[in-house]
Amino acid sequence: MTVADAHSAAFIAALEAGDLAGVRRAPKAESHTHGPYGGDRDWLAAQTGRDIAPVSTPLSSMDGMHAWTAANIGDLFSGREGRRLGWEAAFVRARRDGLVRVDFGDDVWMISQGVGDARRLFADIEAARVAVCPDMDWTPQLGFSRHCRAEWLERWLAPFLEVGGWRALDLSGDELAQPIEVFAPLYRACGDRGMRLKAHVGEWGTADDVWRAVETLHLHEVQHGIAAADSPAVMKALADAGTVLNVCPTSNLLLGRVTRLEAHPIRRLFDAGVKVTVNSDDALIFGVGVSEEFLALFRAGLFTAPELDLIRRWSLGAG
Repeated sequence: MTVADAHSAAFIAALEAGDLAGVRRAPKAESHTHGPYGGDRDWLAAQTGRDIAPVSTPLSSMDGMHAWTAANIGDLFSGREGRRLGWEAAFVRARRDGLVRVDFGDDVWMISQGVGDARRLFADIEAARVAVCPDMDWTPQLGFSRHCRAEWLERWLAPFLEVGGWRALDLSGDELAQPIEVFAPLYRACGDRGMRLKAHVGEWGTADDVWRAVETLHLHEVQHGIAAADSPAVMKALADAGTVLNVCPTSNLLLGRVTRLEAHPIRRLFDAGVKVTVNSDDALIFGVGVSEEFLALFRAGLFTAPELDLIRRWSLGAG
């Protein structure tokens, strides 16, 4: 039996036994998490004396989530020292969750928020990785906020591209703030640097929005993308293109995008041949890591344990 086969066998057995510790031990990767907001609750409580209890009942909108975050997290991650605290918390959670690779970074606008320049921001995240989990593969990821004007993003992006080292790009925020075409020139600039291109789309919008974003921005991956399940044609196009959807089931549930986990569209996407991964989105807000997400999907009867192992291996670039 190969090492990979042994990991698969152990992961499947842990799921079937309801063994969260065993699920955590299996190697996993996460491609959809938001840095400090993916931090470890217990570690942060020990460091700060603040116990941040996660969302417990569904919120009705992104505005509701922002209000919850302001009330419960506030300015904990503000400024350079706050950001450093957040990065360490994120890597602590990733290590505890059994992640061997994690994709995250920060929004380009943060260089205007007292966290240092592009070089310093990269160095601070890397220092947190080395301090907490030096063997973990970190994919440095830049972010754009969809409400920001293109000329602002271009100005903030320039020093990051000059410094280099960033390997992925994501677009998040209000899907309806601006047409996706606004961001095409910026995505071209990052694609020309060999960056892996992602965007949040199809969490609140439509299936057509998902495919338009993939075509317009030349996306490799879609964050959420669950609206694609409403269109067989879009699902086929995503499957044919090999576009990966990084899905966050508990986030979708607690933001009211699905009424119950048992009806989550990730199953329809999987059955249509779309490659999906399982992610936490904001572990500190929603109270679950990747391991809990896998176990919840199994308990909900959405997937068999071998199917979830295939999804786990997809996240690692295998399978």
